[in-house]
Amino acid sequence: MADKIYRVNMTDLTSKIEDVPENLAGLGGRGLTSTIVAQEVVPTCHPLGPENKLVFAPGLLSGTVAANSGRLSVGGKSPLSGTIKESNVGGTASQLFAKLGVKALIIEGQPAKGNFYSLHLTTEGIVINKEPQLAGKGNFAIVDTMVEKFGEKTGVITIGPAGEMMMPVANISVKDPDGKLRSAGRGGLGAVMGSKGVKCIAINAPKEATVPIADPESFKAAVKIFAKALMEHPVSGQGLPTYGTAVLVNVINEAGALPTRNFSSGQFEGHDSISGETMHDLIEERGGKTRHGCHAGCVIQCSQVYNDAGGKYKTSGFEYESIWAMGADCCVDNLDHIAEADSLMDDIGIDTIETSVTMGVAMEGGLLPFGDGAGIVRIIKEEIGQGTPLGRLVGSGAGAVGKAFGVTRVPVVKNQAIPAYDPRAVKGIGITYCTTPMGADHTAGYAVATNILKVGGDVDPLKKEGQVELSRNLQIATAALDTAGLCIFVAFPALDIPEAFTAIIDMLNARFGISLTADDVTELGKNILRTEHEFNLAAGFTNKDDRLPEFFAREQLPPHNVVWDFTDEEIDEFWNF
Repeated sequence: MADKIYRVNMTDLTSKIEDVPENLAGLGGRGLTSTIVAQEVVPTCHPLGPENKLVFAPGLLSGTVAANSGRLSVGGKSPLSGTIKESNVGGTASQLFAKLGVKALIIEGQPAKGNFYSLHLTTEGIVINKEPQLAGKGNFAIVDTMVEKFGEKTGVITIGPAGEMMMPVANISVKDPDGKLRSAGRGGLGAVMGSKGVKCIAINAPKEATVPIADPESFKAAVKIFAKALMEHPVSGQGLPTYGTAVLVNVINEAGALPTRNFSSGQFEGHDSISGETMHDLIEERGGKTRHGCHAGCVIQCSQVYNDAGGKYKTSGFEYESIWAMGADCCVDNLDHIAEADSLMDDIGIDTIETSVTMGVAMEGGLLPFGDGAGIVRIIKEEIGQGTPLGRLVGSGAGAVGKAFGVTRVPVVKNQAIPAYDPRAVKGIGITYCTTPMGADHTAGYAVATNILKVGGDVDPLKKEGQVELSRNLQIATAALDTAGLCIFVAFPALDIPEAFTAIIDMLNARFGISLTADDVTELGKNILRTEHEFNLAAGFTNKDDRLPEFFAREQLPPHNVVWDFTDEEIDEFWNF
């Protein structure tokens, strides 16, 4: 079965299945979503208006047995940043899309205001159903409803109440293999889905459906080499499987780069209380799971299932970014408060990074005292979840709250909240924050790998030398990995073990019967970045938007007492490729 593009028009509630144009045939994941958005969306359009489009695309390797290949890309124009946006997520949807032969799902147009619909994708095509009874429900209830209706193996993509209310912090959630949630978190694409009147998407593929492999023997050999490399690397094979991504709490705190008290310090006194090691011990003590995969075929298993003090399920996919943002940045040292907030944010459908950094800014402005975990939980539940005026303000993100409360230390780039590494103490990630077309995004070019973890070399995090080149190379490689549908953590072995990188190219070649080289993959990454950058320029962004807020240059960050010291000219060098 040849891959097709599925297109849904929510203005007239019609759908059609199209052949894949030749210029899109070699793309998947982020490469495909960004190219479609660049081709079909007017860069100056309102992100919540009918001219924006929402694009879902599985990666080139999704649906195969390749380890860690189940990532889904979601693209559109961001209502938070105003830039082009790709948000990346695990779960079961990507693999089901691939097995159905869905190259991309494009949602366009807009229905009458206040109407919400479900989409159901099967081998027969797309069914659009009006779903007034689902409006206002949380994500967990939507997953349960779709599973009850279509079966346990149904893939589900959903938005919570925040997406319906079109809040800029709204995310898109995807059912994982255990019926829990993973999130395409950044950039407010849940609000775009809400603006299209789509509450949820259900996906069913036949049990026997498989993805065609042009050269099965070569593919099998490359898959084996790739999985072996993932398991042998100390980060992907030991650190992440044992302690999850929260293994980084103590590591980044020790490096003096853990943004604390709304980015006013690089270390948090309560770091050990919220560390991956402490979480690991608590999970074991309470009968949870210390290892858990966000999609089938994940060999890293960096997720986990966290129970409350009574041994009852509380949250899963309890990530470093969420724990840092609610923890150190807001000075909350109680993991149970953070877990409660994480669960609420999953159900309401809001980005844990943007929301928690926003709360740090609000605390700076006097809304709550730093350290008030219970107060944060209350605001998420009673204000954001209910769409009160305060809830809608907080749900508009850190930039909006900074303006409303007169705060000058507002950690955003292109209005998107900066994640869990202070750019003054990890200068390579600062270049990524500045230059990625996505707004501040650590996953776009994870320089922490080389600056702090010494993966792929060693570039001193406190010095400027080599950082622009490091970020550029990582952003190019990451765009290619996102296109393949691979988890970002495969970059650790790919940077250190030559066979791992070669195996990725070999898997792509065997999957499609082609003959890509390393240079081809690099060129693919460059083309994706150029496409995204050109969209932003056409939307009105300039090189002046590729900058960090001025407080990073003005305020020294303890304990190293460093500042952001790149010139505009040095930052602009990034785009010379």
